[in-house]
Amino acid sequence: MTPPGAVASSQDATGGLVAVHAHPDDETLATGALLAAFAGAGLPVTVVTATRGERGEVIGERLAHLEGDGPALAARRETELAAALAALGVADQAFLDRLAPVSLRRYEDSGMVWTGSARAGLGSEVPAGAFVGVPLDEAAERLAGLLRRRRPDVVATYDPEGGYGHPDHVRTHQVTMRALELATGPAWSPVVLWRRAGRTETAAAAAALEVHGPWSDGLTLTDPAGATAALVVTDDAVHLAVDARPVRDQVVGALRAHATQVQAVTPIDGDPRLVGAFALSNRLLQPLLPHEGYELAGGDPGAVEWPEPVRRRRTGSDGAPSTRR
Repeated sequence: MTPPGAVASSQDATGGLVAVHAHPDDETLATGALLAAFAGAGLPVTVVTATRGERGEVIGERLAHLEGDGPALAARRETELAAALAALGVADQAFLDRLAPVSLRRYEDSGMVWTGSARAGLGSEVPAGAFVGVPLDEAAERLAGLLRRRRPDVVATYDPEGGYGHPDHVRTHQVTMRALELATGPAWSPVVLWRRAGRTETAAAAAALEVHGPWSDGLTLTDPAGATAALVVTDDAVHLAVDARPVRDQVVGALRAHATQVQAVTPIDGDPRLVGAFALSNRLLQPLLPHEGYELAGGDPGAVEWPEPVRRRRTGSDGAPSTRR
């Protein structure tokens, strides 16, 4: 495993997958099944993390002293990230500010405020060192350098709204897309994936939570008819899906590794509508969907030899996946 914060030595490998995320835990919450699928097939996988999550909320009394102590929380979340990637089988990780040319400053968590149900935004004051304040091309050129060396077949990140609006997620999307502009050309152009989830499957999984449990006191069930995050889209906008069932245990293990950020991680068997559940610091119980979906945002998916259990996806009128290689 590459030591947290170091530039991974296996970046000279080519092909496979590069996933770009904002904070430790996002790699598992957003792309855990995709990472486990590529790693399980023996393909090169690199995770780039923009910040160390210094301003994240902390779950549980045992670790509560870390909240508000940026350096201490950053150090803890680096170790959680390393453990989560080990659970997923990923051996290559680097922080964006450690990529050449190495930044003289660390890229720090920008923080967020809730602006509505399932939506977030930037607070009234931008913290010193915040990732959102880093010039776009400065950050993008670091990532572009890695992409030029790695030449992955697939690059995965968030949609333009960052999944649910977190400013660091939005900035990570912008940095990734700019880096692709700087790095790609006639000799190399990867498939670009944005994390998505279909409305039908999302609502069905949320409804299924009601029949499982009992759940810990203080947890709130997701409302199947409630507001959804930006990553939830019409079923036909999900172009590729990873069957989470074969890699469920790896994803569950990685979620549990992020103890400051994720709680109530529970595998669920025997229900086709979901494979598990978890909650974040808001104590809202969320389903672990049976498929991890993506929008195809660029490149030719037919040119990629997708590992099991990844499938290009078509959906029927009932929202059930119909797949093809």
